[in-house]
Amino acid sequence: MASLKTLERPRSLGDRAYHSLREHLRSGSIVIGQPLQEEDLAARLGVSRTPVREALTRLASEGLLASDGRSFVVPELTERDIEEIYELRLMLEPEALRRVAEGLTDLRTLKGLRRSLAAMRAAHLADDAGAFMKGNYGYRAAWMELVPNRKLVRAIELYADHVRFLRSLTLGDRKTREVVVKGLKRLLESLAAADGAAAAAAMRTHLLEAKRILGRALKPERRSDGEHGAPG
Repeated sequence: MASLKTLERPRSLGDRAYHSLREHLRSGSIVIGQPLQEEDLAARLGVSRTPVREALTRLASEGLLASDGRSFVVPELTERDIEEIYELRLMLEPEALRRVAEGLTDLRTLKGLRRSLAAMRAAHLADDAGAFMKGNYGYRAAWMELVPNRKLVRAIELYADHVRFLRSLTLGDRKTREVVVKGLKRLLESLAAADGAAAAAAMRTHLLEAKRILGRALKPERRSDGEHGAPG
């Protein structure tokens, strides 16, 4: 009996539908106000309506979707929403980076960050916003992988996802991408120096800049002019 190992259970259909829809929300392919109906999503995902209903309800409980009668939608974010989301992010993310920097013992663990930052620079030079967003996502995933407290990581992911889908609004602007690259370069340097205070400060500055430009980009008069903003 001692040789028996716990069997790994396959992910349920509801869980798989949840992660698939959440990834689409992150990418911005589901836009604000677009109705999400169980029957249509079930057909697209090749499952019954039950796991889709479970996934939509779960996403709504996290605030990533809102109920709109018989369907769900990506909610419109208000200025208050932005304030509250970034208040939480400013509590969580600088502290997470401080811990990563102070616990860093091997610079090789930063290779994912270096690779993603290089990809972002190349995409910026090529004026490829899609590739830049992919690199930005990779950079974030790389530093979050280094955070030892996985419960902290889940909390960070939840609140970052509330605004991550807006990257499609924000990273098409060259000046914004320059700000992003500069900020993430500073953060990487702080991590490489194992300087916890500097890493926390770099992330705080990055988030405040993102909040400022995102708030500006979300103003109706700005969006109507096609102005872009900062990263999520």
